[in-house]
Amino acid sequence: MIRLRKIEPSDLPYLYRWENDASVWADGSNHNPLSQQDLRDYIASTTGDIYRDGQLRLIIEEEGATLGCIDLFDFDPRNRRAAIGMYIAPECRGKGVGREAVKQLEDYAFGFLHLRCLYAIIATNNKACSALYEHAGYQPSTPLPSWTLESDAILWLKTSSSPA
Repeated sequence: MIRLRKIEPSDLPYLYRWENDASVWADGSNHNPLSQQDLRDYIASTTGDIYRDGQLRLIIEEEGATLGCIDLFDFDPRNRRAAIGMYIAPECRGKGVGREAVKQLEDYAFGFLHLRCLYAIIATNNKACSALYEHAGYQPSTPLPSWTLESDAILWLKTSSSPA
């Protein structure tokens, strides 16, 4: 069973490899390599408090093995919504890790933070990611033509089943 935990200094080698994986840059907001110092500074400055930092990055692990990371970002506390971003290490993809991580993040976001809405923007050519969010109960909401140079995208949306 996987668990989500706060980022630690010992995660630097993983973050360095993942953030510098140019094969996924088109799907995210990173478009240039990051140095180890950039990432050390990030790790040192993040508090793990989404209200203070405006975002939350959690490490996905299982029995001490680091499998990826999942983020809440574009946090809007007034409207109680946030975006989800995720990176699963290539050797861990297709094994249900992302599905379980999204479920645990939803439990936290909807149950503890009392968010009303989570969303993910997924490139139309990223079939695996679209399937993951569809299986998790997200609805394709808004087409985003020409969202990136490489692809159109779709905004996938899930709202809390709890009353507002």
